[in-house]
Amino acid sequence: MPRKPRFSLAGVPQHVIQRGNNREPCFYSKEDYLAYLEFMDIAAKKAECHVHAYVLMTNHVHLLLTPMKEYGVSVFMQSLGKRYVQYINSTYKRTGTLWEGRYKASLVDSQAYLLICMRYIELNPVRANMVDTAGEYRWSSYNCNAFAKINNHITPHPLYKALGITVDERCYAYRELFRNKIADRFLHEIREITNHELVLGREDFKDRIEMMLQRKTRKGVPGRPSVREKEICYGVYVY
Repeated sequence: MPRKPRFSLAGVPQHVIQRGNNREPCFYSKEDYLAYLEFMDIAAKKAECHVHAYVLMTNHVHLLLTPMKEYGVSVFMQSLGKRYVQYINSTYKRTGTLWEGRYKASLVDSQAYLLICMRYIELNPVRANMVDTAGEYRWSSYNCNAFAKINNHITPHPLYKALGITVDERCYAYRELFRNKIADRFLHEIREITNHELVLGREDFKDRIEMMLQRKTRKGVPGRPSVREKEICYGVYVY
């Protein structure tokens, strides 16, 4: 069965997850994390992608990025993955795959979910009980977004910039978002949407994406397809 095409629109953020094969580590030393970030910069320039948030966990990575051209994320991940796998295989005298199949990605409705998605990504080490606070984890974008620590890997999203007029105002407002726990429904929604490579957003946002791309953006429901589902499947969208 052929793989379904990815959602890809220039200017629309995507949440990307890539996991180590069989949940095995993909980072073994500080040098590995630094190498990944270096290759991430190279890939971002090549693919014209802006990275807004990231976390590099022991056996997987989360990225939030906006492609400036269609299929930019695919070019980005191909470039990054190829360089990093070559580095790991050469450094550790190994062969074979490093990643678990292809990466997972979902479009993100920036107006409603961008800041939630950034928090979800940067709080990953806290949920994994690796640290008590997001700022304690070195390999994420949190200290850049929350404390303006220099991080050349990050390009602020316009909605992040809108948090305040000055850098201090933006950082303060961003830190305040972390005072409240992310609701369980959002955690579940982000995981489900990303694992199924659908669209994370409001219903009207999903409707617009379906109309633009003539593809379903929602998880299928068992049983006979509705009239609306048939219209989308056959490329006929009717309001």
